[in-house]
Amino acid sequence: MCELKTPSAPHRWNSRRGFLLAAAASAALPAAAQVDVGKPSALRKLVPAEALEQAAAQQFAQMKQEAKAERALLPANHPQVQRLRRMAQRMVPFALPWNDRAKRWQWEVEVIASDQINAFCMPGGKIAFFTGILDKLKLSDDEAAMIMGHEMAHALREHARERVGKGNATSIGLRLGAQLLGLGDVGAVAADLGTQLLTLKYGRDDETEADLVGLELAARSAYNPSASVTLWQKMAQATGGGGPAFLSTHPSSPDRIRELEANVPKVQGLYEAARRKG
Repeated sequence: MCELKTPSAPHRWNSRRGFLLAAAASAALPAAAQVDVGKPSALRKLVPAEALEQAAAQQFAQMKQEAKAERALLPANHPQVQRLRRMAQRMVPFALPWNDRAKRWQWEVEVIASDQINAFCMPGGKIAFFTGILDKLKLSDDEAAMIMGHEMAHALREHARERVGKGNATSIGLRLGAQLLGLGDVGAVAADLGTQLLTLKYGRDDETEADLVGLELAARSAYNPSASVTLWQKMAQATGGGGPAFLSTHPSSPDRIRELEANVPKVQGLYEAARRKG
């Protein structure tokens, strides 16, 4: 969503610095895609996907451990956790054509108790939502699916891998390659990469791609694409106290809403067909 940042640390649940987002894989535009986002950037190839996914898995595990210690990690039987996991189960099969590596990802969905209006997806399909974004915005399933689809799309389109590759071709990229060959310090490389992921900023093109790919993923999963518009209308109204972290990194501009409105008709048939299948 526009110019993403990430929290200063994954365990600071109530920080206002935004979204922890990451991605990994090697995707091409599916032949049957209804939205047009072009091919992924070749710059992503400067960073090994395997190393990015390994580092993200370590970070995600640490995040869960710290959240559990603070009693902020909601249990598997919590209604919000079950709700979002059911949502992911519907959406993941439609994500796989966008990225070959996604077929091997160990997808996870966790929910963290926090007032922060936030959510993220890490490399390898590691998804987390903060209760603030669900409760404060009173998201319907359709609207929550638009957020989930957007974050999955960042991962599928390898936006974080591209950004890391742009800034670190001769440093992190080479060290990640050494790690894969067994020549590097895995812990040190993962820590360095974690720092990179925590300071990434996505560009407008990345955000537009994620909006549109996420829109299609949700529509194919029988979530109403019109909810993408109501979601951003809610975001635009979510002001006060400096505005939520989500909006500081994902501006809800009229252009964004117009772009989504223009693309809803392209995926409306997918949504209606999915609804008929039940």
